[in-house]
Amino acid sequence: MTMTDVTPVRVLIADDQAMVRGSFRVLVDHTPGMTAVGEAANGAEAVELARRERPDVVLMDVRMPDCDGIEATRQICSDPALSGVRVLILTTFHLDEYVYAALRAGAAGFLLKDTPPTEVLAAVGVVAAGEALLAPSVTRRLIAEFARRPEPARPPSRSLDGVTDRELEVLGLIARGLSNTEIAEHLHLSLATVKTHIGRLLAKLRARDRAQLVIVAYETGLVGDRRHGGNL
Repeated sequence: MTMTDVTPVRVLIADDQAMVRGSFRVLVDHTPGMTAVGEAANGAEAVELARRERPDVVLMDVRMPDCDGIEATRQICSDPALSGVRVLILTTFHLDEYVYAALRAGAAGFLLKDTPPTEVLAAVGVVAAGEALLAPSVTRRLIAEFARRPEPARPPSRSLDGVTDRELEVLGLIARGLSNTEIAEHLHLSLATVKTHIGRLLAKLRARDRAQLVIVAYETGLVGDRRHGGNL
């Protein structure tokens, strides 16, 4: 789905500040190919509206009263009836302490609240099309941040059993922030072959999208693993 499709991209805006919600709504509604389908002042409202309106994209603030953006994201992304709904997290910090939790909960990516309007609109289009919004610079910051964290106390919920060597190569490059085209060039593969590998990774690792693959690469130790000598 793109902004040029006949069917507009339907956007739900969740933020506890009325002025922020209003600003985003005006931005969306004045963009050809997009329409705002509702506003939520907290996470509980966001979940309720998502179930009622089935938007393509939810612009989700992290810090909201009652049910916050992380829990709302988890509820939306774990609901099979909302499998077509993508969540785009809005944060005021480059590495907000909650961003990683939001991505693990199923968010397709995140943006800073001071992102220029044209980039916000482009991001909505990218996420609506089913892609993850993790720019290489953002991915590198995530890697640097979580490589410094202590080893998890519990074993990872997913393993790399059944993933082929080539698929591991592709997963590692995704975790480094490379695009499909860059992966194809790096591995001397066709773009179609790269997409096939990514599709198989999504299925084998039970990952919702590209952002989830980055998280799996961390949690399984493929990237930034101090025990096995992994690196960026």
